[in-house]
Amino acid sequence: MIVGLTGGIGSGKSAAAAQFAALGVPVIDVDVISHQITAPGQAAVLAIADALGDDMLSADGSLNRSAVRSKVFQDASARKQLEGILHPAIYEEAQRQLQQVCNTAPYCIIVVPLLFESERYQQLIDRSLLIDCEESIQIARTMHRSQMSEIEVKNIMAAQLPRETRRQLANDTILNNGSLQELQENVIAYHQKYINPCIVSI
Repeated sequence: MIVGLTGGIGSGKSAAAAQFAALGVPVIDVDVISHQITAPGQAAVLAIADALGDDMLSADGSLNRSAVRSKVFQDASARKQLEGILHPAIYEEAQRQLQQVCNTAPYCIIVVPLLFESERYQQLIDRSLLIDCEESIQIARTMHRSQMSEIEVKNIMAAQLPRETRRQLANDTILNNGSLQELQENVIAYHQKYINPCIVSI
């Protein structure tokens, strides 16, 4: 079984994924794949520079993520160009990794921030797990973690599906307003369900 783990920015997707990994569950994260294929010298980096300009690169040749983020949130056409370069490459690598691990465990996790916005990833998964939290907590966590301004975080959130829409679309939901220990307890509970298909189907 393939479980798609998703959630808005700052919801705690990475923390939840780490907890599943600690339980021995294979975890594939499309953001990690994105970083891998945008390392210095990778074909995707060169294609982004060609499409959006050399100022999208840092001095060491890696992707200047803050510059890219700023550009695509101000320019819809630039965002489409970026997505056209990155999304097919990320999806291809995600499929390759899934094929490697899917037969090694009762289930595996694929972390996709924009799962419900992407039909191709929805076709890959058997079940969706939403990591959810209050919007005020999303903002505070992201500002602390990424040193973004409140306006920047709100702009990113506005570009994502509304929280309530995600809650309606998800098969399963973990509310992550509290401590890491509470998140861990919830992850363990879902882990027990996912390794027993009879429980999941109820």
